[in-house]
Amino acid sequence: MNRNEQGAPRPEGQAERVYRLLKQAIFDFQLLPGDRFSENDVAGQMAASRTPVRQALYSLEQEGYLEVQPRSGWQVKAIDFDELEALYDLRIVLELEAVARLCRLPDAVMPLPLQQLKQFWIDTPPLADGSAVARYDEQFHMTLVAAAGNPQMARVHREVTEKIRIVRRMDFTQPSRVQATYAEHSAILQAIIGRRCGEASRMLREHIAASQAEVRKITLHALQQARQEKRAYQGTQQ
Repeated sequence: MNRNEQGAPRPEGQAERVYRLLKQAIFDFQLLPGDRFSENDVAGQMAASRTPVRQALYSLEQEGYLEVQPRSGWQVKAIDFDELEALYDLRIVLELEAVARLCRLPDAVMPLPLQQLKQFWIDTPPLADGSAVARYDEQFHMTLVAAAGNPQMARVHREVTEKIRIVRRMDFTQPSRVQATYAEHSAILQAIIGRRCGEASRMLREHIAASQAEVRKITLHALQQARQEKRAYQGTQQ
């Protein structure tokens, strides 16, 4: 962490800390869509001055997680499922193109990233921790796009991945979805390695569509449950 001459964290370091904590609170539904708060609330809770808090809040606003409300502070943006549908559509386009490019490689060529994916998803025993699998699932899809060799495609795909992370990680709260992810990733990889492009593309599309449908169902349930838990907790504090 960067520090000033007195040894205290510089505002940039504080802003980064506040940004990460707030973003994680949104991902974990500790801050729910529609929740309102002020800069002073955040500054008090996180023992930070208002300048780095403001920097963190504006960064989250630019990324689409928060919105500023005139005369009433800040608000967590509602989940826009229409926007998510559009992002998932873009994700499918990018990943299908990546699969097509990988399948056009010479049969004898298997890029190192594909070798690493094979080692994790096919040759290594599955993980049981859903949160860990969620991180590796993101890496699987980003690696496929990056391995296709177009850095601009990879950049856009990373941005899409970031925007859907708030709901996509909910797909891994169910053990059945974790098991399905391993099976589907393995089948997709084997089809790519075998240069069966049509099969790989079909399975990839079905894999993303299944995750998309499950995410929407789980997220709506999770939001409802989180609201109920929050109301119950607030009731005990009165």
